[in-house]
Amino acid sequence: MKNWISLLLIASLLITSSNANADVSGLKPCKESKEFQRRLDQSVKKLESRLKKYEPGTPPSLALQKQIEKTQNRFNRYGNAGLLCGTDGLPHLIADGRWNHSGEFMIPGMFFIYIAGWIGWVGRSYVQWARSSEKPTEKEIIIDVPVALSFATTGFIWPFSAFKEFTSGNLIASAEEITVSPR
Repeated sequence: MKNWISLLLIASLLITSSNANADVSGLKPCKESKEFQRRLDQSVKKLESRLKKYEPGTPPSLALQKQIEKTQNRFNRYGNAGLLCGTDGLPHLIADGRWNHSGEFMIPGMFFIYIAGWIGWVGRSYVQWARSSEKPTEKEIIIDVPVALSFATTGFIWPFSAFKEFTSGNLIASAEEITVSPR
């Protein structure tokens, strides 16, 4: 029985690894996409038509020229970044766990989790401090800015602080401390 299970696991790994190299929903690299190039051309054409309304060297003309350069640079960055475009000519984010697409979703997602954790940890620390002060309700409503800033400046190490509190048993309250409303 164990041999059959191991054989089944090996077969499923082989099947899923061959699917991992497959095309992603018909998307193709933006650099090769005709629709992507068409979007670039349309954007630049709109800006150039607005540019014709102004004399060269005037502030609106210079601003539009900068906007054209920014648009071309943005499209070039998308094309060179290896992003995949659909039939609409727009880049699509791939969030399937592949490392070659980690810059599209996973890395920004990890930054989001880190920043959200930082904000939560600083808020938690401030509320714990406020509850231990002489006027806890007032300190929670009217924020003591210098104290809050001191928590914010040390909050960047929140993953280590949370792990330390978790291992010491201070992070999670016991079941007896949790109030439950009567039902």
